[in-house]
Amino acid sequence: MKTIFLSVSLLVMITSCSKWQSNQKQITKITTDGTWIVSSYIDDGDDETIDYTTYRFVFLADGTLNATDLLSSNSNPYVGSWSITDSNSSDEDNLDDLDFNINFNQNNVLDEFSDDWDIISYTETQIKLVDVSGGGGDTDYLTLTKQ
Repeated sequence: MKTIFLSVSLLVMITSCSKWQSNQKQITKITTDGTWIVSSYIDDGDDETIDYTTYRFVFLADGTLNATDLLSSNSNPYVGSWSITDSNSSDEDNLDDLDFNINFNQNNVLDEFSDDWDIISYTETQIKLVDVSGGGGDTDYLTLTKQ
């Protein structure tokens, strides 16, 4: 009987622990696992996805973001940074409070993605982001898909 009780208790504890893992940690783990492409980029209502289909993005655990253009003869990637921050540390890490921050310091085509994006949703293979501009109220949507 003790063995059954301990087994059930262990199972409940393992299940509960996985629920305790924060959205921030889950998204970070997903993002740093693999190579990503832009599967959709809508810039203020204009579909500009085609401009980014040749880019591959690798998000490193140290906050470095490498982007490589497969059509470029230059083998050096564009280097930027990324992070996921919680804008309200007093709550339980609600998805609504998380920002997916992307920054490319160079003045290049990827500078379009430099912003603090709100996370709409995420799965193991896709992250959907939105940004509403403070000045003009423009809305941009960015969907990253794991290759």
